[in-house]
Amino acid sequence: MKSKKRIVLAYSGGLDTSIILKWLQENYNADVICYTADIGQKIDKKKIISNAKKFGVKNIIINDLKDTFVKDYVFPMIRGHATYEGVYLLGTSIARPLIAKDQIKVAKKFKAYAVSHGATGKGNDQVRFELGYYYFGPKIKVIAPWRIWNLKSRTDLINYAKKYRISIPKDKKGAPPFSVDDNLFHTSTEGKVLENPKNSAPEFIFQRTVSPEKAPSKPTFVNINFKNGDPIEINGKKLQPSKLLERLNQLAGKNGIGRVDLVENRFLGIKSRGVYETPGGTLLIHAHRAIESVTLDKKTMHKKDAIMSRYAELIYNGYWYSKERFKLQKIVDLKKNRVNGSVKLKLYKGNIIIQSRDTKSEAYSMKKVSFEENKSFNKSNVEKFINFHKKKLRN
Repeated sequence: MKSKKRIVLAYSGGLDTSIILKWLQENYNADVICYTADIGQKIDKKKIISNAKKFGVKNIIINDLKDTFVKDYVFPMIRGHATYEGVYLLGTSIARPLIAKDQIKVAKKFKAYAVSHGATGKGNDQVRFELGYYYFGPKIKVIAPWRIWNLKSRTDLINYAKKYRISIPKDKKGAPPFSVDDNLFHTSTEGKVLENPKNSAPEFIFQRTVSPEKAPSKPTFVNINFKNGDPIEINGKKLQPSKLLERLNQLAGKNGIGRVDLVENRFLGIKSRGVYETPGGTLLIHAHRAIESVTLDKKTMHKKDAIMSRYAELIYNGYWYSKERFKLQKIVDLKKNRVNGSVKLKLYKGNIIIQSRDTKSEAYSMKKVSFEENKSFNKSNVEKFINFHKKKLRN
């Protein structure tokens, strides 16, 4: 007897992907393989497995990608100081390329003819997933339920779930949940009262940060050591990438650091309001800028700043594997071997205060910058410098 075709579904075990799992089984004559990438989100492996087995799924894959996620995706992005529209640290955007890559790897292993995801038809994630799928598996079919099924709203999904006795989670107020995405780098919350930008974000939605008002009255000090542009130690203790970010999340979160409330412009042209928590990433961006300020030359730093907006936009739009992003990454990393040293931060009620920068680099010259009279800087050349730029004003 000929075996059924196979579909690999990006599966979280939650409401949306459980509905998609049932829908795929109803509409495609294929075996569904449930695939989960563990990138540091709140994950209940037993629940994922039990929920999938309820639908008769035989192959349930859960891959631990936490260190790969931080080392090969988050850290390169931090080196580029990537922020979308000034404030968003791209926590969802940077996760999708890795998930897509690993999902295609699983699809090839099981010789699946298709992959599927739970991204909505109005959002950015469908683009991010599918550009990743195309890069690694251009001949593998993509099934995007939200673009083709008859379930048009959250209400339709809940009714479908009730019909097939799929458990519906509740938020802390007992209502159907907000749309939440989380990983080791961030948590995002969308939907419900947040859809109206007039409404303040309710405090109960925050999962990894306390409000600045409730943060400790005593400051926390953290020392981050960098080697070749990446953080390697916290307060003198060397940690693996995922453990290092986890520790920074804890330190920043308890001090009310890392919250962003943003109305952003999606790739598809729709404006969307989301609330993001990126505690450890916020510390890393500040600390990395601080260590670069004493280790890199002006030209290199300004070149990085000049490309940052485009670099961030490429990540946001799902172009992590594009030639352009690879090219910009080379600019970002051109002199990363010089970015060595440590930065001491003071964390206090939502604020990050740089206390000190320590490096063996000679990019910062105490002799040249000193207000004390010295011979290391020739001030007689300044007038020539100014006269040169006066002429350029009229060009």
